[in-house]
Amino acid sequence: MHKLGHLLILAALPLAFTGCRVDKASQRASTLDSSTGGPASEKSLPTASESLKNDPRPVIVCFGDSLTAGFGTDPGESYPDYLQSDLEAQGFHYRVVNLGVSGNTTKDGIERIPSVLALHPDVVVVEFGGNDGLRGLPVADSRANLDKIVSTLKASGTKVVLAGITLPPDYGPDYIKQFTDTYTLLAKKYRVPLLPFLLQNVFGVDGMMQRDRTHATASGNKIVATNVLPLVTPLLKK
Repeated sequence: MHKLGHLLILAALPLAFTGCRVDKASQRASTLDSSTGGPASEKSLPTASESLKNDPRPVIVCFGDSLTAGFGTDPGESYPDYLQSDLEAQGFHYRVVNLGVSGNTTKDGIERIPSVLALHPDVVVVEFGGNDGLRGLPVADSRANLDKIVSTLKASGTKVVLAGITLPPDYGPDYIKQFTDTYTLLAKKYRVPLLPFLLQNVFGVDGMMQRDRTHATASGNKIVATNVLPLVTPLLKK
């Protein structure tokens, strides 16, 4: 039932997935997603760190997989890029750093925590789990990994915002419920803001999703940034 070929679909309401099937084009995009980094691939991480040395602004890190990296869009068109512009428009002087890497699982996220902590961020927006789900990994393992990410970041003194996702309906209601419950449980456990539907007003909207029906277009990423913005701004100072 849990087919590797299925792409993760983001945090849409379960009803939004009724009748939605993944086509072969989406399956090919999944392969690319697993092997190709977005604007913030692993190779770019040291550069991001080095560029902050002469930038006195406090840091906001967007930490996740292809949905954060901006897979399939041009440089400057990921949601963290638009979040940077939105914050500046509201008078917040922060540096948004995109640490999204396409294909990452929650386990990969744990391994990259030192890269995040090295930036001494004030806020981290955490978005992981979809690649775990599409591979049919045990929910208990994914939940433990995500717990480790959130707890480690919180223990460092940074503030955390958690972004949740879900899976297509053919993964089965029991697996999907356990999967999506992870985000609610962790948000309550660590008292962090939760965005359960990352693609609100994006998923299923003409022009907002790429042909793979999985990743947002540049226009869609602008909306994603507006979804994230109200969860981040209460944690910031002017």
